[in-house]
Amino acid sequence: MQLTGGRHLAYCTNIHRGESWPETLANLEHHALAVKERVCPHRPFALGLRLGARAAAEVGDPTALRDFRRWLDKHDCYVFTVNAFPYGQFHGTRVKEQVYRPDWGSEARLEYTCRVFDLLADLVPPGGEGSVSTVPVSFKEFGVSPEAERAMRSNLWQCIEHIAALSERSGRILHLGLEPEPLCHLETTEETVGFFERMRADRPGDSRLDRHLGINYDACHLGVEFEEAPAALARLREAGILLSKVHLSSALALNPTYEGRARLAAFADQTYLHQVIARDRNGQITRHRDLPEALANDAAAQAEEWRIHFHVPLHWEPEGELGTTRAHLLGVLDELAVDPDRCRHFEMETYTWEVMPEPLRSRSVVEQLEREYVWTLARWTERGVGPA
Repeated sequence: MQLTGGRHLAYCTNIHRGESWPETLANLEHHALAVKERVCPHRPFALGLRLGARAAAEVGDPTALRDFRRWLDKHDCYVFTVNAFPYGQFHGTRVKEQVYRPDWGSEARLEYTCRVFDLLADLVPPGGEGSVSTVPVSFKEFGVSPEAERAMRSNLWQCIEHIAALSERSGRILHLGLEPEPLCHLETTEETVGFFERMRADRPGDSRLDRHLGINYDACHLGVEFEEAPAALARLREAGILLSKVHLSSALALNPTYEGRARLAAFADQTYLHQVIARDRNGQITRHRDLPEALANDAAAQAEEWRIHFHVPLHWEPEGELGTTRAHLLGVLDELAVDPDRCRHFEMETYTWEVMPEPLRSRSVVEQLEREYVWTLARWTERGVGPA
């Protein structure tokens, strides 16, 4: 939906299972339209599409794309952003570290991302702005050498060239957002700044980078890293890095007492990677690849606080030992509420619906999404931002 200051808000449809375009469209029919009826019945409703490689290829058929444009008009919906992070299957199977494959060293990642931009340029309303989010270059465990990173930067520059030409040809403002994430090649704000400095050094003075490549700032991810939103956003501004999109998301946090860790075990699923960042009383950070490994590590229990890469509902009020990183998200809203030109694309991304413990998914997914909107719109209203 449209918010004041030229902002746009959607939920990311990666919460729904489905890899083909017919499955994706069925989710829009069954779920997204039901959410629209509850939260935005009489105004244009924004869709945050998730298009994997298969769906992107299928909807790229001219007839399918024409029919989808007609569908959008019929239902008073519009598209401003696409999640092109997961290339392949994202639900119902072991995803874990495979979500980062293919990384930006692969021609497949480049071709897929350019294809998504071709679609987005056709779907964004004339004169509008479109964003695509993508993997944070690679996963640290994959072992990215300096030579491999140079090849990845080269692929990103090819993508920038494609986006720039497409923007000029279509009259839309298009940009790609790398999404820093725990244990990835781009993990922290400083790592991200360093990477952009190397990108600029590859082609000094080429301003297309500043216009068409930025970051997808995921509040869950930077919160898990114990970063403070004002400092992180200020550092990105200082470095001249575009905020392509913001993921409104919240992660698990807790004091790792015996009772807390016992409750946390319910969140250790076999589908997604749930990186754990632990901080001790002296501020020392220790990283754990996945939640089961942290739970099995006796030394990790001595930390003062754990933060876990597990997206939890924005409106959730945990009890007892469990907490969230919601304070980081609220800090992001504080900073960006007063500066609408800094970022106009906001997407709620609680994709873990299927793997949440039963008490957190006792409602239907439509009810869950309605509550996400109610919570988010209330927080925006507190900061002077409302529906346009």
